[in-house]
Amino acid sequence: MEQPVLAKVVLTVNGERRELELDTRTSLLDAAREHLNLTGSKKGCDHGQCGACTMIVDGRRINACLTLAVMHQGSEIVTIEGLGRPDNLHPMQAAFITHDGYQCGYCTPGQICSGVAVLSEIKAGIPSHVTADLNAPMQVTEAEIRERMSGNICRCGAYSNIVAAMTEVAGRPA
Repeated sequence: MEQPVLAKVVLTVNGERRELELDTRTSLLDAAREHLNLTGSKKGCDHGQCGACTMIVDGRRINACLTLAVMHQGSEIVTIEGLGRPDNLHPMQAAFITHDGYQCGYCTPGQICSGVAVLSEIKAGIPSHVTADLNAPMQVTEAEIRERMSGNICRCGAYSNIVAAMTEVAGRPA
């Protein structure tokens, strides 16, 4: 059996510079979970279809199971652990609690990271497939939220609660 090819990878994870020596085939998800002990992001399908592994990389949400850690040399990575603390929750985390948007909790880290990124996309004016008017200011609507969150699966069916949580954080009444 051949020895794996190792590479030095420098990442900024949750605001902290981290240096790792990794097999070049290591996914970003496995680097976080197995090498940095950040187990909030979950390995759901390992095919990029469920969103349980979602992290925010350089301000954009990605499926961490589908990308290699070496591809993100120098990137700013935010995992669920980097969004808030138990005594100081991120507004999206607090809204998920308020609206019971987590049920079993397995998909919740990916849902919350996606939710934070989705609201940033909308505020930045990035259209989606359901954006009605590309010339008008972007609106946080249920249709926009549902379309943009469609890559995150909740097997418990807490979708309406998740939409309510995201709507609250966006500043609209839930």
